[in-house]
Amino acid sequence: MIGPLINGSAIIIGGLLGISLSRFIPQRLRDGLPPAFAMISIAMGITLVIKVHQLPAVALAVVLGVALGELLKLEHGIQLAGIWIQRVLSRVLPPPRHKLPADVYTQNFTALIVLFCASGTGVVGALTEGLTGDYQLLIIKSALDVFTALIFSITLGAAVISIAVPQFMVQALLFFYAQLIMPFMNDITMGDFAACGGIIMMAVGLRIAQIKMFAVVNFLPALLFIIPLSIYWHRWFG
Repeated sequence: MIGPLINGSAIIIGGLLGISLSRFIPQRLRDGLPPAFAMISIAMGITLVIKVHQLPAVALAVVLGVALGELLKLEHGIQLAGIWIQRVLSRVLPPPRHKLPADVYTQNFTALIVLFCASGTGVVGALTEGLTGDYQLLIIKSALDVFTALIFSITLGAAVISIAVPQFMVQALLFFYAQLIMPFMNDITMGDFAACGGIIMMAVGLRIAQIKMFAVVNFLPALLFIIPLSIYWHRWFG
């Protein structure tokens, strides 16, 4: 299991670099790069969405996933976790030099959790390595995550580093369960799964760009619905 370890290390390295170099990074760079990351996330989402095979199944998965996320208040739970992490870290570490207001902090923190933990590249990369041993997709994701963690750790501080833990847990779980999941991942289900993840990535990008404050964590249950919905939609209507 090489890819998840490298990807988790990339977040830690990027976060540490951001904290260490924050005094040397000019304001115009701090302001200019987050929108660039937002556009990258949207572009990644678009490239995944166009792989869709059964749009009604994807749409139904997103609707059911968001409904479940709203009922379980997943976004609110992650926001509370972000506030708790900020308070705990503030006791042992100095606060970020460029501290954000509490509401902006929680918005960016929750968006980053989804960006790091639930991106299509990370999910597919972990499944691919678990089945074939090929971790190239996670290497590509790691290269991008270093710079993303670096920039956002300037304002979010060490909280960014803490995201390496849930990301590693998600990717490790996918790695070990790849043998169970991948038999269902034919071209159709893989395309629909990628498209569902792409919609989430686009929502993350729009949120980081502060265009629309989607409750992106509430979208995540859609990833649980899409595979069975894609399979049965193809059987019934394919």
